[in-house]
Amino acid sequence: MRTIVHRHLGKVVAGAAIAVAGTAAMVAVTLPGTAGAGENGGAAGTGSGTAAAGQAAPGQENGQEAGQGAGQAPAVAPGVVEEAPEQGEKGTGRDPLTDDEIERVAKLAVNRQLLDASEDVEGDRGPQRLAVDLAETESDTPGAPRRAEVSFYDYRDDTLVTKTVNLDTGKVEKTVSQRGVQPPLSRDEYAQAARLLMADPLGADLKADYKDATGKELTSPEQLQLNGAVYRAAPGAQPALLDKCGEHRCVRLFPKVVNGPWIDARAFVIDLSARKVGKLDLG
Repeated sequence: MRTIVHRHLGKVVAGAAIAVAGTAAMVAVTLPGTAGAGENGGAAGTGSGTAAAGQAAPGQENGQEAGQGAGQAPAVAPGVVEEAPEQGEKGTGRDPLTDDEIERVAKLAVNRQLLDASEDVEGDRGPQRLAVDLAETESDTPGAPRRAEVSFYDYRDDTLVTKTVNLDTGKVEKTVSQRGVQPPLSRDEYAQAARLLMADPLGADLKADYKDATGKELTSPEQLQLNGAVYRAAPGAQPALLDKCGEHRCVRLFPKVVNGPWIDARAFVIDLSARKVGKLDLG
């Protein structure tokens, strides 16, 4: 977008630098990620890419992208656990997981105990699905078992749960639970972060800039292409509201108007676990 209209969030930036004044600025350059804010390979339901449980240094982020139109998975119906799905199209060896395999292992990985004892990003029953990936194997022997790793985030107690499922037997062979580990965010988590920011008083300028750029009201995350990064707290570097980021699941958003400019909202951190929004002092 070569021309940017009246803005509420600070200075317009052209070229390679980003200047921030006030809350956030309409940006005419590409923020971290691609110009089109392409779909994140680790987004829930894709099964492509790896949602590695990497940790950023304090006060920094693990960057990733999410695609346009971040939809939300429907809440799981209370008291219903689906039967094991039928076997569909299967891959072989180290072939990427097929769509049928992804959906099948994701269902197999959620037993009644996990379903009843966990909570997703919106507070609904059941864990937040992050990614389904082909598991690493130590054997290249033809006919070796083919396994998948399914990762979930439980917002009830901020736990990353990873389950290894044998694709041949349909059995969960391994479960690992970790706290304080923050893998890249899923598409649904980006959408929820945007909703929380838009509903908070701190999101007023974001909505004003969107209206300046498009002439329309910003009412849904689906109107934005969402980029972002996991945020970890650094002692004294943020308001006390965000001190638990790292233990809690927190995100900084890099929103982009569809077919338009970026909106620099880096000063805002959304704590998805506490469902609160804080603002960093970027100087």
